[in-house]
Amino acid sequence: MSHIPPKNPADTSGAHKALFDEINATFGVIPNMFKVIGNSSAALESMWTSFGALGKGKLGAKLGEQIAVLVADMNRCSYCLSAHTVLGQKAGVSAEEMAEAQAGRSSDPRTKAALDFAATLVNERGQISKSDVEAVRKAGFSDEEIAEILAHVALNIFTNYTNEAFNVENDFPKTNLRQAA
Repeated sequence: MSHIPPKNPADTSGAHKALFDEINATFGVIPNMFKVIGNSSAALESMWTSFGALGKGKLGAKLGEQIAVLVADMNRCSYCLSAHTVLGQKAGVSAEEMAEAQAGRSSDPRTKAALDFAATLVNERGQISKSDVEAVRKAGFSDEEIAEILAHVALNIFTNYTNEAFNVENDFPKTNLRQAA
């Protein structure tokens, strides 16, 4: 059971209700993560509009979802791993590619470079070097795309922490975390 109760969207109004309505229109339901963070209209807006903004970015849904499963696994967030595995497959990434991304691997050198950069951001808590940026740039990413990789990592840390800190009940088909090394 969640450490804070999910907000009942029926108990909201105005802009708060409009956010829940948008989420429902997108998913056909309102996932538990949004109900829990939705205890705060501001926090819900921050999370939801970040997803929308990044959805319009240059990286594309496939790479965004691959980054998401890597970050979720690194942060031990089963909820996000499960959700983004489903969303990645809906975006056209195979189950095998999603499993590889979860482990930080890809047969595509460009995707691998993005995953390596994302992992470095998480492992180093943002304290990266110029050579880290140069490595992902050398793989063919523009500065705009590099900034988006960081934004995807940051958004996924927000969602991972939401689900883990508040013990949000997973309402997606479960994907198993990798075992600790």
